[in-house]
Amino acid sequence: MQGFGVHTSMWTMYWDRAGAERTIPAAAAYRMDFIEIALLDTSIVDAPHTRALLEQHNMRAVCSLGLPQESWASVNPDGAVAHLKNAIDKAAEMGAEALSGVTYGGIGERTGLPPTQAEYDNIARALEAAAAYAKARGLLLGIEPVNRYENHLLNTGWQARDMIERVGADNLFIHLDTYHMNIEEKGAANGILDAREHLRYIHLSESDRGTPGEGTCDWDEVFAALAAINFKGGLAMESFINMMPEVAYGLAVWRPVAESFEEVMDKGLPFLRNKAAQYRLI
Repeated sequence: MQGFGVHTSMWTMYWDRAGAERTIPAAAAYRMDFIEIALLDTSIVDAPHTRALLEQHNMRAVCSLGLPQESWASVNPDGAVAHLKNAIDKAAEMGAEALSGVTYGGIGERTGLPPTQAEYDNIARALEAAAAYAKARGLLLGIEPVNRYENHLLNTGWQARDMIERVGADNLFIHLDTYHMNIEEKGAANGILDAREHLRYIHLSESDRGTPGEGTCDWDEVFAALAAINFKGGLAMESFINMMPEVAYGLAVWRPVAESFEEVMDKGLPFLRNKAAQYRLI
C-alpha cells in the first residue's frame, strides 16, 4: 500500500461490473497507483472481472467498509467476524492488498453513552479473529478511527494504537483520515505521532470532505508529520461525490461537497501531490 490512491466514491459507491468498468480506467487516466474500493455489498461484486480490469490497467487496490448494524462488533462480535470474513474473501479474490475502514463497528454507531469495557472486549475479540483470517488469505486488516458523530468507540490515533497493541496481530494496521483528525486530534501531527508505529494508510480528505486545499485542514502539518515518521504507506484521496442515500445518512452528507469529480480530481489531486513532493513523500 504505497503511492497515491483514490476512493472509488469519486465515481461510484456501487461496485458492480458497471461501477468497476467506469472507475478503474478513470483512475488510471489520473495516474493513480491504487484505488480504494468501497465494499459495501459483496453480492454485486464480480471479483474475477475486477481483478482482470485491475491487471489490465496496472492498478493495485485496497477495500474498505463499515459494518452493518446487525454485525456491529461491540454487540455482536461473531456477526462481525462472519461479515468481515466474507469481505476478506471477496477482497482476496479481487487481488486487493488489504481490507480497512470501520472494521470494528458501524458508521452511525452511537449508544449515547461513553464506550464500555464490554464493547471494547467484543471489538478486540472480533478483530483478533478477523486479522487471523485475513493473514491466512494474505491480506492486511486496517482500523480507521472516525469522529464522535459517526462512531463512539475509536476516534483518535492513540485509541486505534491501543486497540491494535491489545490484539497483537502483526497484520493489523492504523488507517487515519484527515477529516476525522481535524475534528478529534489535538493537532493532526499528534494523531500521526501517536499512530506512527502502526500507521500504513491515510485518507487525505478536506475539512468539508470536498476539494483538498479549499478547507481548514492544515496540510503542511499533516505532510510534515508524515515526513517526520518516514511514512511509506498509502496516500488515498477521499471526497464523497457520489453518495447512496443510506451512506449519506451515516456520514451526514446533506449537500454537495463539490460540483463534480472533475473539480476534485483536477484541483485537489495536484494540490496533494505537490504537497507530498514538497515533503519528499513521493
